[in-house]
Amino acid sequence: MSFKPPVFIDFEASSLDLVSSYPIEVGICLSDGKVMSWLIKPHILWRDWSEKAARVHGISKEELQTDGLEISQVTSELNKILNGPVYCDAWAFDSFWSHRLFKASPTKPNFELDSITSILKPEEIDQWQDIRAGAIDDLKLVRHRAANDALILHETWKRLASLK
Repeated sequence: MSFKPPVFIDFEASSLDLVSSYPIEVGICLSDGKVMSWLIKPHILWRDWSEKAARVHGISKEELQTDGLEISQVTSELNKILNGPVYCDAWAFDSFWSHRLFKASPTKPNFELDSITSILKPEEIDQWQDIRAGAIDDLKLVRHRAANDALILHETWKRLASLK
């Protein structure tokens, strides 16, 4: 594993339904630890909503309507900042939501989304969850917000790299 942390991305969504859910927030953590996030105003055809999911991430439909950015603005911001590989820890979900976001936009992503496991050795994969749990405890961040979850991935990577 290289010492320079990769770029991480995380999505929050309307639910965990991999047919009808949609992204409501995207957060990134750059190699230097800088985090950014954007609330996403839902596309008019995006109807799915889970109150159970809303209790987890704490984002309301009303907040998305008033504070969310238009999809094209979010994809434009992501493309200005990201290029090359970007990593996540829940690839099946995050790739679905990234695809749905960009499908509703006039632009294509400038980056490739990949699973963190693709750049970890087997022993690092085995250590990941325990190190992540320690990072969560130490950082004391509100979880299930996209920027915070991306920062947790960044911190977990750094801690794992420091074990070498």
